[in-house]
Amino acid sequence: MAGLLDRLGRFSFRRRWSVAVIWLLVLAGAVTAAVTSEGPVNTRATIPGIESQDAFDLLAERFPDTPSDSASATLVFVAPDGGQLETPANQAAIEAVLATAAESPQVSRVVPPSAGTSINADGSNGFASVSYEVPSAEVTDESRALLEEAVEQARDGGLTAEMRGSALKSPTKMSATELIGVAVAALVLLLTFGSLVAAGLPLLTAIIGVAISFLGVWAVAGPLGMAITSGMLALMLGLAVGIDYAMFVVSRYQEERLTHDAETAAGRAVGTAGSAVVFAGTTVVIALAGLAVVGIPSLMKMGLAAAGAVVVAVLVALTLVPALLGMFPNRVRSRSQRRGTRTSPRVPVARGWMRLVRRRPLLVTIAGVAVLVAVAVPALSLQLGTPGDASLPTTDTERRAYDPRAEAFGPGSNGPLTVVVDARAAADPETAVASVADEIAATDGVASVSTPTFNAQGDTAILTAVPTTGPTDERTEALVNTLRDARPAVERDQGVSYEITGTTALDIDMAQKTQSALATYALVVGLAVLLLLVVFCSIWVPIKAAWPWRLRRARRGDNGDRGQRCAVPGRRGGVPRQGSGVSPVIRTGHRESAVRPGCGADLRGLPAATRPAGRRRPQRPATRRRRRGR
Repeated sequence: MAGLLDRLGRFSFRRRWSVAVIWLLVLAGAVTAAVTSEGPVNTRATIPGIESQDAFDLLAERFPDTPSDSASATLVFVAPDGGQLETPANQAAIEAVLATAAESPQVSRVVPPSAGTSINADGSNGFASVSYEVPSAEVTDESRALLEEAVEQARDGGLTAEMRGSALKSPTKMSATELIGVAVAALVLLLTFGSLVAAGLPLLTAIIGVAISFLGVWAVAGPLGMAITSGMLALMLGLAVGIDYAMFVVSRYQEERLTHDAETAAGRAVGTAGSAVVFAGTTVVIALAGLAVVGIPSLMKMGLAAAGAVVVAVLVALTLVPALLGMFPNRVRSRSQRRGTRTSPRVPVARGWMRLVRRRPLLVTIAGVAVLVAVAVPALSLQLGTPGDASLPTTDTERRAYDPRAEAFGPGSNGPLTVVVDARAAADPETAVASVADEIAATDGVASVSTPTFNAQGDTAILTAVPTTGPTDERTEALVNTLRDARPAVERDQGVSYEITGTTALDIDMAQKTQSALATYALVVGLAVLLLLVVFCSIWVPIKAAWPWRLRRARRGDNGDRGQRCAVPGRRGGVPRQGSGVSPVIRTGHRESAVRPGCGADLRGLPAATRPAGRRRPQRPATRRRRRGR
């Protein structure tokens, strides 16, 4: 491998202009393909193999005219000074507010607060529902602006008004975060290499690789049904590994230039550091492709898109980087190297640390294990779910709308369960559905059950069951399991079948599905360890590299930032919205269910402990060689 990469590095160095032109042509082709493609699609996220998804599919089949994935918003009103919303003045203010919200051409229906359903017992708190004809990703800024204007209008009228719902969630867009990261990386590289050209080269090659990857994902997103989040993950991960891998080669080139000419140094840099790049990239690709075992199509597409970005980053580091080194063979060197004042690698901090580790290996090992175990302990009480409005800061309007509704209507009002009753086989569907509703209402933990809503054929009904506990409460999960366990007896007695869905049930099902996939996903780590075993011909080195990753993954499972990065993209397709009579359930206080397998895909750190393998094997001292010769 090292010899092949050495020859590749020398070839790219000699044919630098040809290699650069080829990459520019690839970039131009990616631009052309992206411009002529339809781009990412707003696909409905599906999670096959869970009951919530089966219930949603049944809803789509039996209620075809109900847009279950359309956007919705909830406007929460609180009367001032303990007053009532049904006074003439407050009623007039609410009607004017809802008229403003309904001015959007995307609004399909507005349901005002009404006594007994959406106004609490003392009449001081209520909510209105606004349904849209389009999914949340297609709600325009003008429609959101009208919602904000309506809320401000209610506040001017003396009411306390807040809003929440899927209509407020803007689609994923490019942000300045990546640009800030590039700026910080440029500063770090400049301080590390001591050369503006050396610092800029990894950034330039990483940007070229990321552009090709992102545009490539954009081009195939339409035919493959990818959302924009797949491209965003490819961009972020491609930028990270692109800078990382190019930095290895450039740093090694600077060291080799102390004793070799430019072409030889480029070949040796690619042959040594490039070997580490190849194996590091291979482990990341294996991990990302392993997301397919989770059984969530959106995660699989994200993993494959990111894996493609990593492959491009590896190819760029092995070919384009040495080509650019050939264009600036001396400018890449630091000023001290060019002046001849530096004749050995400058790594005082690393050298001091390695002396400490070699002098006290047992102490360092115990300290490292203790720290990793300490930060991994919170994972023992980890609950999987989807962060919702209850986890937002109190400065956000979504949180300020969530809390009053929970206080006025009970904690379960923010997380109702949707029960889809299939009464096609029943002799009297209405009587059978009514019996199912009575049995569900009599179950401990159920606060109320709505009146059944039948489809046009009268053979399928929707019930909304409100739990007595909140969507993040473990008792709500136990209630869902209890209702499902009681289903066989109900089906036997009433001749009907039912399935439970809604955002709360979806989160529970997704968490269980993710948990069951973890054992299979362990094979991904096994493949990475096997790869390192082949490379190093050692059992201890792969194990030493893998077990700290296992503890890091446990720690990341309790990290909110990582959870957001790994979140399942797109709209929650298995969840009927308020426009169909079912309020979305927000499961808060939990980590994303996709965190654990998603963070498992981040195996970039796994080969970090093995990267010295990319260096030349040190020569034995002359005395030892002579002794062995004798």
